[in-house]
Amino acid sequence: MSVAFRKRIEKRLYKKEKKYETEQLMKDKRSEEYEVLEEVFDRSTLMIIYDFLNKGTISEIHGVVKAGKESRVYWGKGKQGNELAIKIYLTISVEFRKGMLKYIENDPRFKGIRRDTRSLIFAWAQKEFKNLEQATAAKVRVPMPIAVKNNVLLMEFIGKNGVCAPSMKEQRPRNPEKIYEILLTYLRRLYLKAELVHGDLSEYNIMIWNGRPILFDVSQAVPLSHPMATFLLHRDLTNVNRFFSNLGVKVLSAEECYRRVTRRG
Repeated sequence: MSVAFRKRIEKRLYKKEKKYETEQLMKDKRSEEYEVLEEVFDRSTLMIIYDFLNKGTISEIHGVVKAGKESRVYWGKGKQGNELAIKIYLTISVEFRKGMLKYIENDPRFKGIRRDTRSLIFAWAQKEFKNLEQATAAKVRVPMPIAVKNNVLLMEFIGKNGVCAPSMKEQRPRNPEKIYEILLTYLRRLYLKAELVHGDLSEYNIMIWNGRPILFDVSQAVPLSHPMATFLLHRDLTNVNRFFSNLGVKVLSAEECYRRVTRRG
């Protein structure tokens, strides 16, 4: 056997060994994540995750990238290698139930919904999915919705390699004047085309990715017919103006902002 041929064989064997090690590592990692999931979530939630895995909608689950009182967001990957945000709403959060009622009540999309905690949280996940769909259709940049079932929502991961894009609170935009204008355009499209009001907009839930703003946490967004819609829109605009004014941007008055967002034509 020639030296060159032996080296080629050794190289192939080395690659196979590394591939096997990587696969075993991924299996171990997924096993670790399942153990973590089992500590936090009930059986029905785990069955939904397993169903998404079996269908190939999810191919990998990694660590938590965001944890709150109402939900946890895991980083994962789809069958095409696309990065996913796997948002799992906690079905035991009673305080969360109390807070969500005002946003679900009077929303015609959720008439006749049962008032028990589990049903409300399932509706909340559906609400976020629908809001993402409507915003996307209106050409408002939000995480692309992928799938939803009960309390599990899959959407586009904004960031790279499991590292989330920074919010404006975490990293101030380099070109605040431009970002301010884009946000007003987004709010106008959201209002006139999606017929929604975000309802909780601030520097905490606007990401900057590739130099452009992306709205997230849209679960509380309400339709224009909601009795709180006007109040929530004014609050959103006040928050946006306050943040950019502190950055030295010459912002529009509250009245001008409202007209710009809501006026047709």
